[in-house]
Amino acid sequence: QVQLAQSGGGLVQAGGSLRLSCAASTRAFSTYYMGWFRQAPGKEREFVAAISWGGSTTGYADSVKGRFTVSRDNAKNTVYLQMNSLKPEDTAVYSCAAGSSSYSYTISYSTRSYAYWGQGTQVTVSS
Repeated sequence: QVQLAQSGGGLVQAGGSLRLSCAASTRAFSTYYMGWFRQAPGKEREFVAAISWGGSTTGYADSVKGRFTVSRDNAKNTVYLQMNSLKPEDTAVYSCAAGSSSYSYTISYSTRSYAYWGQGTQVTVSS
């Protein structure tokens, strides 16, 4: 069982920045690929970014490409989502998720590939 504890988030003006963190309870963190998803009111959960457990592969939704950066520190069992140039349409509840793979380069864009989820954190961007 893997527990994911999120921190960060909050209220920021458009154009501002926030960093989300997600700390995993497992010592095997370095064998999990990690993803970030978000869900806005009245909308389905959508993929934001992902990183392989080796860190060599990352993926981003088109809507955040060039503005968001996903990274990880396996020594700290933590994955990060740095969000810059935030827009009001980025307002949502953001959740991190962990999935296992035998390959260091694997990532996934699908919620169904992730077995463990963080509690979610609210990000609100005001115009």
